[in-house]
Amino acid sequence: MDCSSYSTYCYRCDDFVVNDTKLGLVQKVREHLQNLENSAFTADRHRKRKLLENSSLNSKLLKVNGSTTAICATGLRNLGNTCFMNAILQSLSNIEQFCCYFKELPAVELRNGKTAGRRTYHTRSQGDNNVSLVEEFRKTLCALWQGSQTAFSPESLFYVVWKIMPNFRGYQQQDAHEFMRYLLDHLHLELQGGFNGVSRSAILQENSTLSASNKCCMKGIYKTNSPKTERKENGASTVVTAIFGGILQNEVNCLICGTESRKFDPFLDLSLDIPSQFRNKRSKNQENGPVCSLRDCLRSFTDLEELDETELYMCHKCKKKQKSTKKFWIQKLPKVLCLHLKRFHWTAYLRNKVDTYVEFPLRGLDMKCYLLEPENSGPEHCLYDLAAVVVHHGSGVGSGHYTAYAAHEGRWFHFNDSTVTLTDEDTVVKAKAYILFYVERQARAGSDKL
Repeated sequence: MDCSSYSTYCYRCDDFVVNDTKLGLVQKVREHLQNLENSAFTADRHRKRKLLENSSLNSKLLKVNGSTTAICATGLRNLGNTCFMNAILQSLSNIEQFCCYFKELPAVELRNGKTAGRRTYHTRSQGDNNVSLVEEFRKTLCALWQGSQTAFSPESLFYVVWKIMPNFRGYQQQDAHEFMRYLLDHLHLELQGGFNGVSRSAILQENSTLSASNKCCMKGIYKTNSPKTERKENGASTVVTAIFGGILQNEVNCLICGTESRKFDPFLDLSLDIPSQFRNKRSKNQENGPVCSLRDCLRSFTDLEELDETELYMCHKCKKKQKSTKKFWIQKLPKVLCLHLKRFHWTAYLRNKVDTYVEFPLRGLDMKCYLLEPENSGPEHCLYDLAAVVVHHGSGVGSGHYTAYAAHEGRWFHFNDSTVTLTDEDTVVKAKAYILFYVERQARAGSDKL
């Protein structure tokens, strides 16, 4: 039972239920919790919390042009190991084009008829047709950056995540990168189709803030959230592919006959290995020698490599699997370049974390040297400025804690669930990044560059 909404989830039914025992024990628990909430003890606790929030307001003040203003950022409540979701949501909320697109969508009324009481319980009778990830995502983004000093609870969004993403049910720690991929994938699929009989694509086209030049060229092609699988979608592009979508050229050469094979792979993010020679370095200044940089990781991703015996290439000319080499080129850069550093890897039966510090630029990440045809791209189109960073604190993927750093109107913020604090660039660059969000410099025209 969720102690905030009193919704009861049945793992056998795999859904929220309203069933009760013959003695009405579930309702008795609800009433007991509600009595506690309304008790004098709870009211006193709320008063103390309010005093603490008011006293901490002074620490959230910033002098701008001689006047004092409050931080407008809003934190997200942790609903039980949901820091992985909060860090991604806060990062995406600071991708200006992406966030504004959803915030300007019209609201969709999901529930008809009267709802009894203050609480709304999730029931099986609602059905999948009344669940909209786009709508709850829109509501969450609208709740952020409103200047509220009270953290927002994304429980409605979390319930929809449970409904349509079974992998994330429960309250155990999850991988932030995996969640981001699932989230973007489901947003894309819902935006492609219709909802409640209304074509979403028609609504989105009227309300989109994207210019015609931002439309994705990957018509009918889309890469799924799973790192190991791909599929083709016969649907229209959406804001997800228009903002995050890029294209890789995968070039494979047979070492026996020299046959070359090329194919184009759409991507929403790039997963980069941390080169093995840097994996024993624990921090930036702890050891002597060169520091691993983001450029080292990108170079390792795009450099020519010989495939090992487990990845033999099926050569169509030789008619059998042969030794071969592989190389990646970037055929099309996205508006927002999302870079995922592979910090978790399997060794024997354990999934360990690579805790190496990776140096990354705040401004001017130049991607031109990784392009297939760099001569066809202007210099500004290849430069990226950092917008957000997701950091994993701890030793394992199933444990630890996620926070995020993000830039908003020229200032850097640290998002730690309910807590939002101002920070500086020196602190950001020292973070051991897990996911980096870089925004194309030209796409930020009209706003301050980082």
